Amino acid sequence: MNTAEQLEQSEKYEEAYAEYRKMLVNKSDDVDILTRLAHLALILDKKDDAKVYYSKILESDPSNILAHEQLIDIFETEDKFKYYLLRGNMHALQQQMSYAKSDYKKAISHAKDQQEALPARYLYAGLCEGQEKYTEAIDEYLKISDYDDKNPVVHLKLAELYEKTEGIQSAIATLERARRDFGIEEYNEVLAGYYIRNSQPQKAYDLTKNELTKARALFDMDKNEDGYEVLMNIKAQYGNDKLFHSLLAQYYFQKDMFDESFKEIDEYAKLAPNSALIYQMRALIFEKQGDNFNEHLNWGKYNIVRGDKDVALNEYMTAYRFNNSDIDLIETIAAILDAEGDKTKASEFYERLVDIDPKNTNALQKLAEFRESIGDNYGAMEYLEKLKEVDPRNQYVADNFERLQNGGGEGGLMSFFKSIFGSKMR
Repeated sequence: MNTAEQLEQSEKYEEAYAEYRKMLVNKSDDVDILTRLAHLALILDKKDDAKVYYSKILESDPSNILAHEQLIDIFETEDKFKYYLLRGNMHALQQQMSYAKSDYKKAISHAKDQQEALPARYLYAGLCEGQEKYTEAIDEYLKISDYDDKNPVVHLKLAELYEKTEGIQSAIATLERARRDFGIEEYNEVLAGYYIRNSQPQKAYDLTKNELTKARALFDMDKNEDGYEVLMNIKAQYGNDKLFHSLLAQYYFQKDMFDESFKEIDEYAKLAPNSALIYQMRALIFEKQGDNFNEHLNWGKYNIVRGDKDVALNEYMTAYRFNNSDIDLIETIAAILDAEGDKTKASEFYERLVDIDPKNTNALQKLAEFRESIGDNYGAMEYLEKLKEVDPRNQYVADNFERLQNGGGEGGLMSFFKSIFGSKMR
């Protein structure tokens, strides 16, 4: 490298160029060498060579902005399709999606034919999908399918988009048509999965080659023992697969073997600790056992994982009606209400929490904060004193005890009287 760099610094560009080319023989993907060669190629007016080197850089490093910029400059006057395609890519890398979409559309309009336009159409469709403009994405993939109908990806993307816009039936029809009209079978397992979700287990069983999918289809057809036999035959192979444990849990659930089902759910949870399915399966078991508290508690957890806090809160409230002394549940309800801004309702649960657990520092602090927020400094001080007794080194106590003890500053006792007597106190 030293010889080539010295030649370049001495402005002996032809010799430096030759040295870098020698180095490239053994390091054909080295971005630094390719960058130096591309730069020297431009200096030496070897524009075609520069195109090759900058293109190779993008093969190794697709997010390389410099390579994009240089190729954009090169193609601006000689190839508008490549110019707009590269400019769209650069804008997409810079998260300027509206500019990227505009560039891809211009690239499509400047393509010499529809085959050349395909890369820009794919990128444009992908941006539409990323922006959740599903109808626009579908329109673009349909245009693509007119010229690239043997590409399995087109049909898969259309199936995914139709599921989001029209439902699973449309997704199934899309993949069935791909199999029937174009002989595309790359996504048979995806189609089998759609069949399972659409309550068509026999079709899934007939299509799939995956033993786990076969077992699931058998369970859905109420052929429980056949499904169980499939699982036992593949236990050594799939014993560490989360789906294996969920299916075995399903089998035991259907057999009312609840302890065994719980064990399989626990195994599933080790492999997928953030899955909502954990709580769904537990809720169904508790429902079958007639355990209302744990049933609704787990439905609450299920909806929390799914991001539906309103439904989760309703489930937690129902669970509370069956057991109003569970500390974890009360803390959860209070925290949700607090986060949603219902401080008054949250304080009721924090008060309940203090009744059950008088040393709960979080509840004591929350109640002190709430009391002060509604102008009840005496009530705030009462909780603060309890908090100080439980946790003398508590930072909230250190920051607020003396201030509230002295009446909470300007808003203390005088503020209380002013709220009653108004201007007469001035």
